[in-house]
Amino acid sequence: MTAELAVVLPAVTALLALLLLAVSAGMLQLRLEEGARAGARALARGDSSAQVVDTVTRLAGQGTAVSLAHEGAYASVTVQGRAGGVLSGLVPWEQTARATAHTEEAGPRGER
Repeated sequence: MTAELAVVLPAVTALLALLLLAVSAGMLQLRLEEGARAGARALARGDSSAQVVDTVTRLAGQGTAVSLAHEGAYASVTVQGRAGGVLSGLVPWEQTARATAHTEEAGPRGER
């Protein structure tokens, strides 16, 4: 019984580490997408770049890279990050989310 456990335990540990990496990557992707959507909405409203980056960083998490762009009548936010965990150093897995929103124009009395 002990010999079988000694053979199986490393495989179970490696499988658990892979599952935790997959869960971490999935949660990171959700945070990146939420941050990109919120940032695109804020940029389309006319918020400053610093406010947009702060919003995206707050939602997507620290250690993410944020890039802002205006493409015609659209505002675009791209967020990049890496999943953390035990195996994250072995897997160079860069995740990206991008969101685009139509820029809002001022109303008839200067209202947004």
